[in-house]
Formats: sequence, C-alpha cells, structure tokens
Amino acid sequence: MFVFVRDELSVKALAIAPYNVGNLFERAWDKEAHPNQWQALVQLMERYDPKTIGINQSQIWSHADGLVATDKERLIAELPKKYQRRLVSAQALAVAWLETRIPEEVELLKGMTALAHNIIAEGFSNQVVQPGQTSTNDLVWWFREKILSLKLATWFHPSVSLQRSDNVKFDHEDAFTNGTGSQVIQKGDLLHVDFGISYLRLNTDTQQHAYVLRDDETAPPAYLISALAKGNQLQDIFTGNFKVGKTGNEVLKESREQAIAAGLNPTIYTHPLGYHGHAAGTTLGMWDSQGGVAGDGDYPLHLNTSYSIELNNAIYIDEWNKEIRIMLEEDAHFDESGVWYFSGRQTELLLVE
Repeated sequence: MFVFVRDELSVKALAIAPYNVGNLFERAWDKEAHPNQWQALVQLMERYDPKTIGINQSQIWSHADGLVATDKERLIAELPKKYQRRLVSAQALAVAWLETRIPEEVELLKGMTALAHNIIAEGFSNQVVQPGQTSTNDLVWWFREKILSLKLATWFHPSVSLQRSDNVKFDHEDAFTNGTGSQVIQKGDLLHVDFGISYLRLNTDTQQHAYVLRDDETAPPAYLISALAKGNQLQDIFTGNFKVGKTGNEVLKESREQAIAAGLNPTIYTHPLGYHGHAAGTTLGMWDSQGGVAGDGDYPLHLNTSYSIELNNAIYIDEWNKEIRIMLEEDAHFDESGVWYFSGRQTELLLVE
C-alpha cells in the first residue's frame, strides 16, 4: 500500500511494507507492532488524523480509478467509521499529476513528434508507395514495421485511408478503422494516415495527408491546397481559444461557433496527451459528441499540459462532385505563451511523385 501524507508544508511518501520501496517510499509498517497490514494503515491514519482521505477512484477518468472493488470493500471494513466518512475521490490530484508535463518531457515530445513527422514523410513518398501496386494495407504494415525497426512501439494499430474522385461517400468511422478494406493507391488519390509512437512512457498521435501526383502534375490541385489551408484555419481558431480556467466544453463551443461563422464545417475531438495516448485531463469534443462531453469536458484547462490537436473540416470539392474531409492531428503544448506545436504542423500536402 502506498500512502501520501501532507504534513504541514511537506508531502511524505510512505509504503505500508516491511521495507523501503526504492528511494521515494519510506517504510511505514512495523510487523512486530502491527502483524496485520491493515492495522498498520489504521495506525498511520490515527497518527496524522487526516481531514480527508483521497482514494484511487473516479467516475470520470479511468486513469484515476485503479482501486479494485475487493480492496475498496476491505478498506471500508477495516477503517473506523470516522475515517470511512472521510474517504473522497483523489481524481483531481491524480489528473493534475498525470496531465502536467515537466520540461524534460516536453523536450522528449519535441523529438518524438519530429520523428513521427519524418516517418510519415518517408511512408508518403515514392520510396514506399508505387501507384497502382501499393495498397493502403501495405502502407499500414510499412508504418508498423518502420516503428519496430527503430526499436519503438505503437500504442494503436496505424490506419491509412484514401479519398478520391469517385462516388464513395466519406465515412468518419471507416477512416479510422479501415472498414472499407484495403485499397490499391492510384494517382490522384488523397491519402491519410493516423499513427502514434511510444517512447519512455510518453506517446505521440499524428494525422497527416499526402497527394499522389498524376502524370501531368507537378503540384497538388489548387482545390486540395485550399482544403488543407481551411483545415489549418480551423486549427488556428481552435487553439486561439485555449485559456487557463476555460473548460473543454467552453473552448469547443466557442471554436465551433467561430469556425461555422467563417464558413467552415468543423468537427473537433481533441484529447490530452502524455503517459497515455488518450490521456487524463481536459477533453475538447468527441467526433460523435460535438455539443460537449460530460465530465472530462467540464474540466478546466491548466498550463504545462499537452494535447493532440485533433479535428477535421469537411469541404465540398466541385471537381470531385463530393464532400471530403481534411483530417489533421498534431501534438502541441499549452503554456504561458499559448498553444505551440512540438514539431510544427502540416501546412503543405506531402507528395508521392
């Protein structure tokens, strides 16, 4: 059992164990005085007589909800009634610790995000993609194997999807689950990837686009260049609304209203980033909940926190006679200067020649 005690201005880290645990947790169990571990815990509470006792339980964040049912039952059974009444959720403390990035972690995330961008650029190139031969599933496994070759891990299976001039309607869920199956990449396709890497317990999460040039092209069509620019415009509107103390739902509402007034068709589903890919902290929309998210969407923004700025903008392409989505996700940090990207963001389509 690990117990943290706030004693005046200091915090003590104690282990209800017959030995010290590492260099942080001090032994707090004398087995001769208290043969039963639960007795040792109660003795510790009697010693400090805390006004509140925070436990690892939360109705909102699974990250702060690690106390299993049997241990909770045993805890209540062993505690005197006066301490039972002082049990509260420690979710606010747990989330604050999980969401806060220290400077060393920020530096790591800069390098990890740059590496992720480099991997995407290599995958979305004619070194890997041969139009008419390479399939989206081939590319998925190239990304997976590339990550493994670097002795890194991915926290979810990558996905690669495409949009093209055909009569297939965009399906948001298929874009992330590859539900349409593997498709052979052709010239004139707009490609999309979603993948993340894990390193030293931290995670990235990135989505970018590439265009496969036709034989008579040296640059993407103007309508796709414009579509990406509108996606960047949505990013700017959204990150410009980040303010300390605002809830995720407030930022979502303001950003959607401003984007719609600017003629955009936004969907915003941004999440915290850190020790988990979808981490503890402020949620700013979900793709199927654009009116706000109860619970973690009501949580306010704090400084020194990191996010996957994840969103998409729908736009009708006359030349294709259909609506497409520019789906972007770039990792960023929020501090006194505002929101800034760890390794820039995509402002130009990658090209497969």
